[in-house]
Order: sequence, then structure tokens, then C-alpha cells
Amino acid sequence: MWAGLQNRYPMEKERVWEGRQLQLLAVLTFGVAVLFLENQIQKLEESRGKLERAIARHEVREIEQRHTIDGPRQDATLDEDDDVVIIYNRVPKTASTSFTNIAYDLCAKNKYHVLHINTTKNNPVMSLQDQVRFVKNVTSWKEMKPGFYHGHISYLDFAKFGVKKKPIYINVIRDPIERLVSYYYFLRFGDDYRPGLRRRKQGDKKTFDECVAAGGSDCAPEKLWLQIPFFCGHSSECWNVGSRWALEQAKYNLINEFFLVGVTEELEDFIMLLEATLPRFFRGATELYRTGKKSHLRKTTEKKLPTKETIAKLQQSEIWKMENEFYEFALEQFQFVRAHAVREKDGELYILTQNFFYEKIYPKSN
Repeated sequence: MWAGLQNRYPMEKERVWEGRQLQLLAVLTFGVAVLFLENQIQKLEESRGKLERAIARHEVREIEQRHTIDGPRQDATLDEDDDVVIIYNRVPKTASTSFTNIAYDLCAKNKYHVLHINTTKNNPVMSLQDQVRFVKNVTSWKEMKPGFYHGHISYLDFAKFGVKKKPIYINVIRDPIERLVSYYYFLRFGDDYRPGLRRRKQGDKKTFDECVAAGGSDCAPEKLWLQIPFFCGHSSECWNVGSRWALEQAKYNLINEFFLVGVTEELEDFIMLLEATLPRFFRGATELYRTGKKSHLRKTTEKKLPTKETIAKLQQSEIWKMENEFYEFALEQFQFVRAHAVREKDGELYILTQNFFYEKIYPKSN
């Protein structure tokens, strides 16, 4: 009997070892399959990007060929209302896609072109040679006028390139912590705009609170430094995190180089002011935003609001203080512009009619 037990134990050990080997083999097989699928997904995304760029180039050639057949425009006949370019150098996660989709919805009706500026790896800083190309494209590409250009690029001063008629810059900014939280979850869960697209941090289930508590890099205060450099521009100091010079330059540009800067939290008022001042592009935008199906609106999924403790921890950073100072500055300016442009009646805002006229006109006509 004892001999039988001794013979059985090695057999059981062998079966356990074989089972573990099978489990290990299954895990390895699963891991290889996951890596293969991720590789295939990456290849598909790269192919999609190449296809989108090829389609864009084809569309441009078609437009140029059509205008060649129809006959080139005469420089002198370009209507003043048509000789207009708007650049929306959109800051990520500030409702920029939602707003841009309104421009897309209106472009056919209002007869203007919308062009997406797609930079490699979403780099907001252009090389000097690309700056020259971009300025030349925007100013001389008459077939695309009137044009609405949008993309995640920092402010570019057209005057330094000798351009006489500069484009109209507009933008929207957001509470810096809310923007960072939205971007954090967007990288992990995406949004309802393209729900099937695999995001860079997909699979990471750590909440924003947990990230801050652990001192993670994706939620570090340095990640708040984005809206200031987007308004500051292409100077190296603009991207020096915590630069007081960059903050002051961003404020200067907001006041002197941007036609209008809104805030995400008051997006409808921003759209209303644009419709009143730039109707060539935004006629019908307010009604579309208020009563449309809101198919243009985009929301990050799986977003969890940070706790008061997390917010307080981030607010101790000098970087947050500077970004928040810029946000408060932009908000005050926007509210000042709005206060002098609209009136409230029965809970609704109405654009003021013209409040100036001309008199004492000399010399008197006969």
C-alpha cells in the first residue's frame, strides 16, 4: 500500500506540473495575441492616417483643377468680404471639436472653406520652414478664401513675415484643472465622438485622484502648462514651464492679436458674439447651437470629478497659479466684451443694435 502511495505522488506532481505548464503556455499565447492585435490596430491607424492625408491632397487638387478650368480669379476682383481668413489655434480639451463642428455645419450654407491644420504628432510648434509655408498658404491661397483654419498650433505672428493683411485669430480657453482632468480621461477612455478609436493610455484604469496621490506624470502640475504657451507663441521662452515672461506675452497677445477669446464654460455667449461680429462665417451659429440636434457636441467618457483634496494639492503649484491667472484674465476680458455687446431680457441675452452714428459732416454737400 505504501509503495502504491509513493508511486501515485510523483504522478500527481507530474500532472500538477503539466497543468502549470499549460496555464503558462495559455498566458503566453494570450499575451502574444494581445501584442499582435495591438500591432495590427496600430498599423490600421497608420493606414487610416495615410488614407486621410491622401484624400485631403486629392480634394485640394480637385479644387485647384476646378478653379483652373473655370478660370483663375483676378486679384482685383476678390471681394472684401471674401478676402478673410480666420485661424482658430485650438487648445486641446476646451470644447474645440464641439465648436469646430459648428463651423463645418455652416460652411456650405455660408459659403466658406474649413481646413484642418494637421501637424505631425500634434506638435503645436512649427519649424521655421513650415511657418513660412503656412503663412504663404494662408495669405495667397485665394481658392480657399474665405477660409476657416483650425488646429492644435500655438499662436504665429504673421507680421514678422511681412504680411500686410493678417488673419483673424480666435480661441477658447478653459479652467486649467478642468481641462487637465478632461484630457487625462480622454487619453484613457476617449469620447462619444469617435468611441471606437483606441487611445494612447487605454487600459489604464487609475483615476485622476489616484494619479495625483501617487505623483504620476500624467497629472503633474507641469501638464497644466498649455494654454499660456498656445497664446504666447513660437518663442522658446513660451514653452519654458513657469515662465513669467511667457504669461505676460500670452496676455499681450490675447488683447492685441486675438479678435475674440471665449471660455468653455460660456461657449454659447462666445458663439453669439461671433455671429454678431463675423456673420460671413457664423450666421446661424447661435440657433444651431441652441436648437440643433447637438451632434457637434463632444463629451469625454468615464470622466470622474476630482476631490477637493486633489484640487487643493494642484492649486499649491506655482504653475497652476500662473495658468489660473491667465484664465481669470481671459475670462474678465471676455465678460467685459460681452457686457458692452449684449443686454439681458427675461433671462435671455440679446445683441445690441448699433449705438453710434455720424454727425457734423463737413464740408456740406450742395
